[in-house]
Amino acid sequence: MGWRRIGAASVVAGAALAAIVATGPAHAQGDYPNKPVRIIVDSAPGSATDVALRVVAERLGRIWNQQVVALNNPGAGGSIATRAASQSPNDGYTLYFPAASTFTALAGAPGVPANLPIQVPRDFLPIGFVTQLPMFIAASPKSGINSIADLIAAAKKEPGGISYATTGVGRITHLTMELLQIRAGIKLQMIPYAGGPTQALSDLIAGRVQIVLDGYAGVGPGIEGGSTKGIAVATAKRLPEFPNLPTVAETLPGFFAGGWNVLVAPLGTPDPIIRKVAADLRVALEDKGVQAKLATVGTYVQPMTPEELTAFIQEQQKVWKPVAEAVAAAQKK
Repeated sequence: MGWRRIGAASVVAGAALAAIVATGPAHAQGDYPNKPVRIIVDSAPGSATDVALRVVAERLGRIWNQQVVALNNPGAGGSIATRAASQSPNDGYTLYFPAASTFTALAGAPGVPANLPIQVPRDFLPIGFVTQLPMFIAASPKSGINSIADLIAAAKKEPGGISYATTGVGRITHLTMELLQIRAGIKLQMIPYAGGPTQALSDLIAGRVQIVLDGYAGVGPGIEGGSTKGIAVATAKRLPEFPNLPTVAETLPGFFAGGWNVLVAPLGTPDPIIRKVAADLRVALEDKGVQAKLATVGTYVQPMTPEELTAFIQEQQKVWKPVAEAVAAAQKK
């Protein structure tokens, strides 16, 4: 094909088209979101994480005037949800709400999927910290265990004879119970439940397992209703809403553990969208109505910038790595 001369009018038209193309993505980002936003969560419906997400999602939906949909992808220690989130389009319309365990799993350990643990900003882009979930320890009414001291005494009397339910190998509930065993010098039998706390609590009430650890949404109603016995909370201090529930630290000084959830986005998500979601998330979390709803399920907010979130996650990974290594070493024996 031969060369042809391009007139001035064609140059102007071409420049205008190029300008439209160049500003198109920025304009789209400025309109974000202009359709429903999906948030993938690695926990089952009804779990503490799921309940917290739905409260925050409802408020974000009102801020954006768009539907915000929670997509539950439980199982495999969070790796199923991680895979789905990492393979999602990076246009800001699919976000990820991982739990602490997704970041604190030990790479290469038995039972830990190959795509865990995740890191920011290597695997996902940080948006903000959403909620922290105090861990409650409850006992079966049929167990005769009424305190952490009772649990320790029973476990020392019968090593491996006391079982505890966990909603996922390698997750923070599992690691917290492992930390408890390390600190107390006891051995418990782990019974994993992949489908969330419902079946675990059913077995706890029936006496098929003696102990369960979960967030308030999972065990709180049972504790308040009397179907399970609350024996401790793994916070640094007693919770104002549960003044009569001792902390684990009152028996094992310095003991602290808790779940938390953050919001991240697939790699390549435009920075203007990250910043907008981060800013709107802070507005949602500072809403007194949101805080009140979360408090009723034992969940508390802790707003962070993307940069603060990165530093927090990296510090938590340092804290829990020795515990995860101890678990992995024990499994190899």
